[in-house]
Amino acid sequence: MDLDTSQLLALAAALGWASGLRLYAVVFLTGLAGSTGWVELPEGLKPLGHSLVLGASGTMLVVEFLADKIPGVDSLWDVLHTLIRIPAGAALAASVFGTDEATWSLVAALLGGSLAATSHLSKATTRAAINTSPEPFSNVGASLLEDTLAPAALWLAIGSPTLFLALLVPAVLGMLWLMWVLAGYLRGLLARLRGLRRSGAPPR
Repeated sequence: MDLDTSQLLALAAALGWASGLRLYAVVFLTGLAGSTGWVELPEGLKPLGHSLVLGASGTMLVVEFLADKIPGVDSLWDVLHTLIRIPAGAALAASVFGTDEATWSLVAALLGGSLAATSHLSKATTRAAINTSPEPFSNVGASLLEDTLAPAALWLAIGSPTLFLALLVPAVLGMLWLMWVLAGYLRGLLARLRGLRRSGAPPR
């Protein structure tokens, strides 16, 4: 299927937002959709369907899937990918419009980078807060939710771009609110730990 303008814009936003959650899944699924002919990808995204790119992104998808289920390892993975997911989200979004549409590419890059930063930082903050609990189930549950959200965003952006863009606004606002709340919680927790360390009392 060929993509119209609304689908291209929604796809750029989806690529940016979902990259902050599952970059390698985004690259692999987008390339797979193009290589199988399900979607006629824009020229800038067609290299994602190359067999070498599919192999590399598929391998990293599996690694990320496993790493994201292990408490502590998931937060370390997020820290390491802070400098990867955000520029990758911007680059993927810009590639939707290619070099022939310089203005739209710039707009898409800014949009994609901002959305990738929002979803990545929200994810990282949420995981850091969850990892303060000793039980592993909430961590795995949050990870599985993210596994679902990334491909769902891509599918919805192509199939129902207007609905996707309408849902994206409250989703981003919700993530910003969640970051603000959880950042306060983590700051308070760190302050209590520093206080206990100074007093010499055992943590409870």
